[in-house]
Amino acid sequence: MKKLAAHWQILIALLLATLLASGFRALDGIFAEDDWGRGVMLNTITVCGFVGGLFIQALKMIIVPLVMSAIISGIASLGGVEGFGRLGLKTVGFYMTTTFFAVLVGLLLVNTIQPGLSGGEPDLEIRAALEQQAAGASDEEKEKVAVAGEKKAGDFADLFKKMIPPNVVQAASNNGQLLGLIFFSILFAVAMTQLPVDRMSPLSGSIQGIYDVMIRVTQWIMALAPIGVFGLMVPTIYESGVELFVVLGKYFGTVVVALGLHLFVVMPLVLKYIGKIDPLAHFRGMRMALLTAFSTASSSATLPETMHCIQNNAGVSKRISSFTLPLGATVNMDGTALYECVAVLFVAQVMGENFGLAAQFAVVVTALLTSIGVAGVPSASLVAILLILNSSGVKNADMAVVALLSVDRLLDMSRTAVNVFGDSCAAVCIARSEGEAIYATSD
Repeated sequence: MKKLAAHWQILIALLLATLLASGFRALDGIFAEDDWGRGVMLNTITVCGFVGGLFIQALKMIIVPLVMSAIISGIASLGGVEGFGRLGLKTVGFYMTTTFFAVLVGLLLVNTIQPGLSGGEPDLEIRAALEQQAAGASDEEKEKVAVAGEKKAGDFADLFKKMIPPNVVQAASNNGQLLGLIFFSILFAVAMTQLPVDRMSPLSGSIQGIYDVMIRVTQWIMALAPIGVFGLMVPTIYESGVELFVVLGKYFGTVVVALGLHLFVVMPLVLKYIGKIDPLAHFRGMRMALLTAFSTASSSATLPETMHCIQNNAGVSKRISSFTLPLGATVNMDGTALYECVAVLFVAQVMGENFGLAAQFAVVVTALLTSIGVAGVPSASLVAILLILNSSGVKNADMAVVALLSVDRLLDMSRTAVNVFGDSCAAVCIARSEGEAIYATSD
């Protein structure tokens, strides 16, 4: 019998995790506090979370050697600074344009649906639910929001400082400083192109060897993806519940619909008319990366699988993918920018703050800029949301954001998938513009 395809394995793991977690939530009200059955249930959830955490750590383990070897070997093959400069301008231009369109989609939807209003006035039921949820939030959630609230607008200027790490070894030991590692790898690769080929051949061969080894390790880790996904999803679904989702249904639906429009309408149009790529073929080629992104809620952790799908399924060369994808996982956050825009205006609506055209334009610009500095890890956009709310003078912003954390995990998973898909679209469109024969190219 033919082996079940990997994406079907992950989908089955998602379904089983949903059923198990839903069953546990149903039993939660039946078991007494000291019942042995409740203990078994909680221990099972803990074990699942432990297994899922191991899977995430395994993916993060290979990010640094994979990114460094991929960027250096890829850019070194460009043949000089001229080819690299052209590629860099195309990549940055594509990322800024698609992120801007994502924010506009979010702005359009949140003004059309108005999830924080009822009859044109602030929805008092939602405000009461947010206050109740914030009051019952855990100390960890409150501390997370408090730390995020201390950030100032000037802190995002540190993004440029992070590009030049004072200690590259320290940057390599911290996946949160991926931008500095990318800059050093680019600098290293460009320097290699300026030296005689015969002297650089041994070094190029060694780096290529490291890259090949990391690709094989990636394949081993992804073979365990169904188990890891199952472990990640069980505690997530168990802790989420449905109560708050019902009250915040309009908000949740607005974000999901906006993300869906960008994922299934805007980006396919970009693929078809700018990249001359068959969107359906590209979706098929990226399905494993999208499922991994949705499950892990981390574009950085998904990076190894994204690179694998782009090179093996779409046919993008290593010289294109090794530059566009690591950079995209760091600075290209279409889904995050869209989400920030919707979340900020939703909180403003609930709190009775009237954002005019100028204020909304400021939100668009801020969401666009702050999304660049958001780390590719779960709930990283929290900092940017609080920054925008506080700078706009919205009252009780901290309270509202604490409450939104309760429904943030599923939205985080969704916007991460949008982020990763945006990175992949950039890779294939730029490869197409460079004259590469993409597997998913339409006639």
